[in-house]
Order: sequence, then structure tokens, then C-alpha cells
Amino acid sequence: MYVKKIRNGTVIDHIEPGHALDVLHILGINGKLGEVVSAVMNVESKRYGRKDIVKIDDRELNPQEVDKIALIAPKATINIVREYEVTSKKRVQLPQTIRGIIRCNNPSCVVNAGEPVASEFKVEVFEPLRIRCHYCGRIMGKDDVLKQF
Repeated sequence: MYVKKIRNGTVIDHIEPGHALDVLHILGINGKLGEVVSAVMNVESKRYGRKDIVKIDDRELNPQEVDKIALIAPKATINIVREYEVTSKKRVQLPQTIRGIIRCNNPSCVVNAGEPVASEFKVEVFEPLRIRCHYCGRIMGKDDVLKQF
């Protein structure tokens, strides 16, 4: 398989195996807008055994997109490429408190009642993901988060 270097854009590396398509979905990339994207799944990794990689030409991620990726791929690294050189490399970092990115899956929670309240979750466990709604106490995991994207 041949995956070319990108001139400018973002490489998301060290995604958990089988989650590259979830990352693309979270970023709203479906191929219909003409984006040039490479997704490599279940390739060997010296550090983790297996991993997925996503390369996105001519796009740099904003901080909210990076936070979304951290929810489902906590070991991922974001590499910014400019003129074929990696100019920035950082590991995603899930904050202790998550605000406004996802909604509580409890239909009775205040964030789902039409109130002008932003969702807020506290991270109880980073891996496997376990978050608790600040308002109703509902516990959610990675699968609950993936259903929202």
C-alpha cells in the first residue's frame, strides 16, 4: 500500500485500531466535499502493537476538534505538516472537565430540556473512558460518546 506524504495538513497518528473511520466521522469528513484523506487501519506499531493513522491534506484541526478526538483516541498524536515537514507534534490531552462538546444521554437531564445550559462532564477514568454528567450524574462511556457523532 502506498500512502504519499502530504505537503500541508494534519496527520493523526496512534489512533486505536479500528477507530480511524470514527475520527473521520467526528471531523465531518465523508469524502463528498472533495477532501484528500488517507486512512490506514490496523498497521503495526512498535509502541502499541497496532494502530490507525489518518492524513488530511490542507487542513489543520482546531482545538475543539482535537478535544473530540481525545474522547475516542486518548493516545493519538496530532502532527501539523507544512511544506512536507512536521512543524508541530503534540499528543491529544483530554481535559478533566469537558464542556459543550457532547450532550448527556439522559433525556431528563437539564441540558436536554431546552434550557440555555452547556453540557459539562467530569472525567472519572481516562481509559477506558468514563465520564459523569455534572448536572444529573449520568455515567457515559466511549460507546455513548461515539453515538453522538
